[in-house]
Amino acid sequence: MSHVSVEGSRRLRQEAQRAVIIDAAALAISENGYHGMTMRGLARATGRSLASFYNYFSSKEDVLFSLQTDAFETLTNSLVAALEGIDDPVERLYTFFLNHVRYFVEHRSVMRVLVHEASALPAGRRKRVRLLKEGYFQIGRDIVASVLAAGCNSPGADGAASLDPAEVERVAYSVFGMLNWSYSWYDPQVHATPQDVARTIHAVAVCGLVAHCPHRSAKGNLELYLGAIAPPLVSKPGRRVAPINKRPSPADRNS
Repeated sequence: MSHVSVEGSRRLRQEAQRAVIIDAAALAISENGYHGMTMRGLARATGRSLASFYNYFSSKEDVLFSLQTDAFETLTNSLVAALEGIDDPVERLYTFFLNHVRYFVEHRSVMRVLVHEASALPAGRRKRVRLLKEGYFQIGRDIVASVLAAGCNSPGADGAASLDPAEVERVAYSVFGMLNWSYSWYDPQVHATPQDVARTIHAVAVCGLVAHCPHRSAKGNLELYLGAIAPPLVSKPGRRVAPINKRPSPADRNS
């Protein structure tokens, strides 16, 4: 094996271990609070000696910063990949919802930390996290705006030119509110799969955005274009997030 191959394999193993540590640290922080954890406590919670833990993170601030940046980078990268080739605004909205719900169902402790410890970092690092967050929000906002503009492609839709930016902003934040708090109530024994959660939020959003939404009475067609999910895709070395399958072909839709 070449030196490059050895180095590459070693880096991948380190990234995989780092991802495992971050997930375990997220659980500990979500249960005890960021200020209630010490480096020794984080090391113990992740099953490592303190010396081994320091090989990956030099401080608990580094842990929190990495947790937040990894989350938004993973969300953004997996969403961009999932949206590739999907043009219909309503389909793009569902793809966005499913990508978001799947991630936070699989990383619920991460979501708790993002919500409750957002202000724990110092100003400089908060700004860097905020820029990642704003980039992700912008993708969602643009999808919401495209649904508003298209009006489900119904006659008389006003189009993008007449959209009130303040209204788009209000709707986008409302949509993110539905998505972000699903982690706090979702129970797979009660609420079925992440796809079902995404489907419900999608129906609420679309039928709320569009006055005469055809999807209220077209559940069968809705199921066809919502699609399914596939095995995970790699968003960052050592970390995997399930992608969304591409939309069904026209033949599938019409069958």
